[in-house]
Amino acid sequence: MTSALILDCDGVLADTERYGHLVAFNQTFEEFGLPVRWSAAEYKEKLLIGGGKERMASLLTPEFVAAAGLPADAAGQQAALAAWHRRKTEIYLSLVADGAIPPRPGVDRIVGEALAAGWPVAVASTSAEASVRATLERAVGATRARAVRVFAGDVVPRKKPAPDIYLLALRSLGVPASDAVVIEDSRNGLLAATGAGLTCVITVNDFTRDEDFSEAALVVSSLGDPGGERTVVLASRSGARPGDWVTLADLAIVTGHTARKG
Repeated sequence: MTSALILDCDGVLADTERYGHLVAFNQTFEEFGLPVRWSAAEYKEKLLIGGGKERMASLLTPEFVAAAGLPADAAGQQAALAAWHRRKTEIYLSLVADGAIPPRPGVDRIVGEALAAGWPVAVASTSAEASVRATLERAVGATRARAVRVFAGDVVPRKKPAPDIYLLALRSLGVPASDAVVIEDSRNGLLAATGAGLTCVITVNDFTRDEDFSEAALVVSSLGDPGGERTVVLASRSGARPGDWVTLADLAIVTGHTARKG
């Protein structure tokens, strides 16, 4: 029985939102002279919008366009938006390269275990592909990152909470939804995963811990690591009962399978 592991990027591979994307958005706004700076609380609301360009586009009210001196026509606004997003991605990549964005506990370990067991492993995110690949390599190392499939950016017409990115991943990996497990961190991601028929495990973070995860098979504080941060189980609607850290066997249990040893 083939099992596959599919991970979201932001908030799952690393604490990207607070230490990466929010910083990069605000630096971009400053560089372009835009009259906005997002606080952590404001950005938490923006996270309900899937995609960085889409979050930026939410600024384009008539009042903001006038205050920022932006073009009144749609084409001009889209060109400005594209320039902002390019610069924001550059800043984000620089933050990753500088080690400013900490990987989340257990990600490197669980990806290594899955690859060793012969599981297909992928990252499915609607963030920019360059950002996703850089975050993945920082989280699991260059060697493991090369063994992980990446589905990211504008490769699908609809972003999370639509299931499109996960449906693409399943088709490309060649596995049925019943044989794969997703690790997500947000309700939008959970809805995208379950909308594709996938079993979903949630690792919460400061931005998402109060969201509704009723459809998740397992909700934990983090994947945890031996000798490091311990996992706290917040909810389990499956047979999985992780100890101090989430194992590959736990992930197999939530899909109703048994983990194979590599």
